[in-house]
Amino acid sequence: MVEITIKEMRQDDWNAVRDIYQAGIATGNATFQTAAPEWDEWNTGHLTKCRYVACVHDELIGWAALSPYSSRHAYRGVAELSIYVHPNNHKYGVGKQLLSTLITASEQAGYWTLIAGIFPENQASIRLHLGQGFRKVGYREKVGEMNGVFRDVIIFEKRSGKVSSD
Repeated sequence: MVEITIKEMRQDDWNAVRDIYQAGIATGNATFQTAAPEWDEWNTGHLTKCRYVACVHDELIGWAALSPYSSRHAYRGVAELSIYVHPNNHKYGVGKQLLSTLITASEQAGYWTLIAGIFPENQASIRLHLGQGFRKVGYREKVGEMNGVFRDVIIFEKRSGKVSSD
């Protein structure tokens, strides 16, 4: 069994994070993005809390982070998640450990809802999210265009059992 270490993401992890992001983009089923951004753009688009990387020995093999859902005060406890595992490391339970860590940290940070948008073709990600207590709440038909093809996105959410939204 492979020992996976989860730690907080640092800026000096960015090169490996970007490479994993780019590998996800190359699958065609991870994101509408066509290229991984530079650090400043990525950093600006993600919350400073709840950023994690997964490592085996000293090799970074996955990452997860939260983005704000909205700038409106009413949505301050809602975040959208991103999770990527290098394709060579899908079989080790890396995604499950990263997502579990992200869920726990998000609740400690006061988030009451996590949202994920997943292409229907990405069955591994759908299974991962369902296995961690997410539920399907919507389906966006042909919501975005990618390489001349309009793609659907399934929306999943997880409500915190620890953070009150009252």
